[in-house]
Amino acid sequence: MDKIAGLKAILEMDPKNSFARYGIAVELAGRGETAAALAEFDTLLASDPDYTAGYFMSAQTLSSAGRTAEAVERLKAGIACAARTGNQHALCEMQGMLDELER
Repeated sequence: MDKIAGLKAILEMDPKNSFARYGIAVELAGRGETAAALAEFDTLLASDPDYTAGYFMSAQTLSSAGRTAEAVERLKAGIACAARTGNQHALCEMQGMLDELER
């Protein structure tokens, strides 16, 4: 069973499993399936707006696709999430990426 199939099986049992949804999105992004990956990230963040890693990885996916303006907006939302949840490490990582994209 491939990773995505396994993660989808987890989602069938627990549709709100953010880790499984995140894993699917990351796996799709790694396969170059950008539209499908971004759809999964969007679903993840709509259902779990405090899943900080989703913002960073979706911003990286957007940036890799040349969608810089969208990546910047996603990073800003992610920075707000990291501040809200007290995740200083994620905040610093996303701020660094944001600084690079805004140059």
